[in-house]
Amino acid sequence: MGGPAGLQSPTTPKRTGRCHKTVIKRLLQGIVDTMRRLTNSTTNIPAGTVLRLTTEKAMYADAKRGRFEPHKIAVLVPCYNEEATVAKVVEDFRAALPAAEIFVFDNSSTDNTGSVASASGAVVFLEAHRGKGFVVRRMFSDVEADVYVLVDGDATYDAPSVRLMVRRLLEGRLDMVVGNRVESEQAAYRAGHRIGNKLLSAFVALVFDSTLHDVLSGYRVFSRRFVKSFPVLSGGFEIETELTIHALQLGLAIDEIPTPYCARPKGSVSKLNTWRDGFRILLTIFNLYRAERPLAFYTGVGAAAAAASIAFAIPIVLTYLETGLVPRLPTAVLATGLMLSALLCMAVGLVLDTVTRGRREMKLLAYLSHRAPGAERRQA
Repeated sequence: MGGPAGLQSPTTPKRTGRCHKTVIKRLLQGIVDTMRRLTNSTTNIPAGTVLRLTTEKAMYADAKRGRFEPHKIAVLVPCYNEEATVAKVVEDFRAALPAAEIFVFDNSSTDNTGSVASASGAVVFLEAHRGKGFVVRRMFSDVEADVYVLVDGDATYDAPSVRLMVRRLLEGRLDMVVGNRVESEQAAYRAGHRIGNKLLSAFVALVFDSTLHDVLSGYRVFSRRFVKSFPVLSGGFEIETELTIHALQLGLAIDEIPTPYCARPKGSVSKLNTWRDGFRILLTIFNLYRAERPLAFYTGVGAAAAAASIAFAIPIVLTYLETGLVPRLPTAVLATGLMLSALLCMAVGLVLDTVTRGRREMKLLAYLSHRAPGAERRQA
């Protein structure tokens, strides 16, 4: 027993040493495998994920400061006799959007609106044609930017809200964001304007399937492709209605954000006339509905004419069945004429509906020819 034990004792340390080496080797191999797995898992992250997350955080921080680089933002301010308020509008929007360029379009003011705006640091243009629609047409055609902010020069709109509106436009890849005016004081809205705005908004919602609550708001943010594809037809304050209906009829992506609305500062006078401008806006909606919904419009007119024709014809037909005579020939002629007019209106509606569809397709092609919101950032 002693002999074998003596023979085995020298080999025991060697086996123990080999075991230690094996354990250490396996530990090292495990560490190397773990490092490889970690490396592989990192490299398997989709390309650009980390960069995108970092960029989105940076963009959110910049948006809170009113910076949206690399997007070029233009603030468009139409003005007519706004000497008392234009400087405040320029200063407020420069503070809200430090990187934006501010353009004031003076609509042949009789006061010092242009010089006050220029002294405040805005780029000033003169538009000789009187009317807000003419000014907007000039703005949209002459100014180049990625995002357009349209705001009146009366200092009634909340400038800090523009950050949220621009951010909503870019993040949602929208074409228009409307500032829904919420009165911050009782004197902000005149009673006639408030009632008229609600009626018009309800009418547009009913006819054009709109979800907007403030159709007449002058505070809006647009994408480049909306601005450069929008055919301005109106010349006055009905331009806001035209902007809304253009977006609705093409099915563009739009949204609405509540914004505080203040009364005009002292020394500033409103250029709106409740009845005159309200009638012009109603006339604009009527003309746009006739032009953009011709089938429904002319079918309705034809149906009314057909109903009147039947109403006039029933007594004549009953008399004829009883006596075999037509005693009221003029009425019979009138009923026949009304029925023919009804059929003609329906035929005109069908033809114009085809024409309107072609015009809408042309507008969509013009709209799609411009880059989408955010495309310039991806290209950069």
